[in-house]
Parts: sequence; structure tokens; C-alpha cells
Amino acid sequence: QVQLVESGGGLVQPEGSLRLSCAASTSIFRIYAMGWYRQAPGKQRELVATITSHGSTNYADSVKGRFTISRDNAKNMVYLQMNSLKPGDTAVYFCNADPPRGLGLTGSWGQGTQVTVSS
Repeated sequence: QVQLVESGGGLVQPEGSLRLSCAASTSIFRIYAMGWYRQAPGKQRELVATITSHGSTNYADSVKGRFTISRDNAKNMVYLQMNSLKPGDTAVYFCNADPPRGLGLTGSWGQGTQVTVSS
């Protein structure tokens, strides 16, 4: 199972920026689809952004135009650049690794990193 470690969270003022990073411990990182999810207090975990093994991206409507997901297969890293942050973006952000079907691999979640947007 892939081990995922997120970093880069913190406290930021509204309209500020943060860059989240997720390090994956696998030599076959390139075959995984990767994603960022978030969970605010009292709410269900929701999708923020995903990126396929080929680099195709998908975003929640609430973050389109503000967040950018990217990956560096040489470094086994996935990133989430967050701009124009709003208080509503406050949540614990989780990294997810989703393997291709039929290879006997399982998906993984990181431990999460807190993002707080407040003045």
C-alpha cells in the first residue's frame, strides 16, 4: 500500500495562497491517479481535484479557477496550488492515491493537513 504524507497546510488570510504537497512512497507512482479531498468540521469529505496518470485534471466547481493540481512523477509528488483562498476553504485536506483496476493494488489516504483561512 502506498504511504502518503501531506505538508504545506497552515493559517492564511482570505485571498492568500498556499501550496500543499503530497509525497508518495512507491516506485510505480506514475500509474496512480491522484487526488486532493477535504473535510470541514461537521461535513463529509469532498473531492477538490484529481489528476490522472496521464495528467488530465478535474476540479470541484467551488475551486475552479483558483486551485491547480499537478504532479511530478520523477519525484513521486502531487501538489495543490491554492490561490484566492476563502474562509469556506477551511478544512483538513487529504491526499489520495487511486490505482488502476485489475492489478491487485489498493488505494491510500494520507493523514491530512489543516488549512485555515481566516483574518
